[in-house]
Amino acid sequence: MKKILSIVLLCALTLTGNAQRTVQISVINTLKDFREAVPVVLNLHEYGNNVKSAMVSYKGKEVACQLDDLDGDDIFDELIFLTDLGKKETKTFQIEFSNEGEPKQYEPQVYVEMMLSNKKVKESNKQDLYISQLTVENGTNAYWMIHHHGAAFESKKVAYRIYFDHRQTVDIYGKYHQGLELKDTQFYPDQQQKDAGYGDDVLWVGSTFGVGALRGWNGKEPTMLEDVNHRTQRIVARGPLRTIVEVIDDGWKQNDLPRIKMTTRYTLYAGHRDCMVDVRFNRAVPEHQFATGIINVKNSTAYSDGKGLRGCWGTDWPVSEKDSAGHKRETVGLGICIPEQYINKELPANKDNYGFVIVTNDDELHYAISFCSDNEDFGFHSDKEWFEHLKIWKRELESPVVIKK
Repeated sequence: MKKILSIVLLCALTLTGNAQRTVQISVINTLKDFREAVPVVLNLHEYGNNVKSAMVSYKGKEVACQLDDLDGDDIFDELIFLTDLGKKETKTFQIEFSNEGEPKQYEPQVYVEMMLSNKKVKESNKQDLYISQLTVENGTNAYWMIHHHGAAFESKKVAYRIYFDHRQTVDIYGKYHQGLELKDTQFYPDQQQKDAGYGDDVLWVGSTFGVGALRGWNGKEPTMLEDVNHRTQRIVARGPLRTIVEVIDDGWKQNDLPRIKMTTRYTLYAGHRDCMVDVRFNRAVPEHQFATGIINVKNSTAYSDGKGLRGCWGTDWPVSEKDSAGHKRETVGLGICIPEQYINKELPANKDNYGFVIVTNDDELHYAISFCSDNEDFGFHSDKEWFEHLKIWKRELESPVVIKK
């Protein structure tokens, strides 16, 4: 009997030390719409805490996937892959998890970078300036420390950057053709690159919301994140299928309320122009009010469904008018979609923004932002087209795919 138990125990230990587990999941599109590059995200802690590598397949064909360590503890927390889904379609995938090896490398479909700014470093040595994280003290303006003024990230359709200062504005870079460009242009294409068809900054944001920056609210107007004990930007995920940039405002003092810690994650998936904004606080914050929205682009037309979806379409210089030499006026469509549960009120349009006051009774907020450039050879070219797209976008956000295990 002891011998049999020893053999069973040995087999169990051997399996644990070299564990591979294959699971099957079904991904269901509940909508009567074709859906492209749908993110499928799995919590790896449901499959053990030691996943080191994984392979996803559909009908015997390998599907690119990505493993992410979200909290920096050297343990992968999520697996993601992307799939297209037809109307009401269900697809079944095989996933093989292993506690050995390393994640397989796939062709990058997204890109992200943070770079220290140092004019003394030659162009050929720019790689020496790449960083993954920076934390600054209260009163330190990191806007000038970082090239392109904060983390920048892109899919093949669009690019964003997050200002590393009290504004934390979300700014945008539009493209003519689909492709990854930021490593070449670093948000500022030269004339030769422009002539070759590279994109460029397409929006002047100033102190506005830009596209979905989160601010405080003092009862009358939005307030910047001026008084913060420590401010951090961090690259959480680099691809190949999604980027995640994290902004931490540790010890933010808003109005006369106790300080809070706010962690905001911006997630951009391959094949997407929209960006997910997920905000977490160190405690429930029902006493706080916040503000967000989109810039009122000059001469813009606007759309609102009165239930959290808001968009505009307009044309303006992408820089201050006095600095407009070498630029052309840019036409863009902007969008924001906020779940109704968070909306305190939709603000009337003013010269700067189309805004909202938002609240939460617990410790999190979630919303999404999006944009297009009229320069695109793959996108939208009128307010009518853009606003129709926003309606479909909201419908998809409100109807995530169903994952059955």
